Amino acid sequence: MCLASTHAAPTATIQKVSTAETPKAYRMDAARYIYASYPDRIYKGKLPPLVHAIVVAEVVVDGAGGVKHINMIRVPTHAPDVTASVQKMIHAVSPLPAPSRMGGATFTEIWLVDKSGRFQLDALTEGQR
Repeated sequence: MCLASTHAAPTATIQKVSTAETPKAYRMDAARYIYASYPDRIYKGKLPPLVHAIVVAEVVVDGAGGVKHINMIRVPTHAPDVTASVQKMIHAVSPLPAPSRMGGATFTEIWLVDKSGRFQLDALTEGQR
């Protein structure tokens, strides 16, 4: 199941600079930024016990928040379209908030994707039923 459109929402009111001092804190800022960019694609509430696909992505950003590299650590072999959509969505919202105190950042995020194509990020997940 492909995640719908990969076009990000306008980012006029989204945080453009992160004051995070650790990769873990930056991961939270990046997750909030992604959620704000794709509000209609976020799965609301607890996810079902079995999700359609899980994608684990390591993202490298430069000091301005530009996505430099995405290393796909875990991909769903039964749903390669989900992997492609996750990569496109990450690139579409670049630049992420600039990690001003770190000069760049590398973080790992887990994308939990439902059959509907809606998702939650592990950093902000509401859990599973």
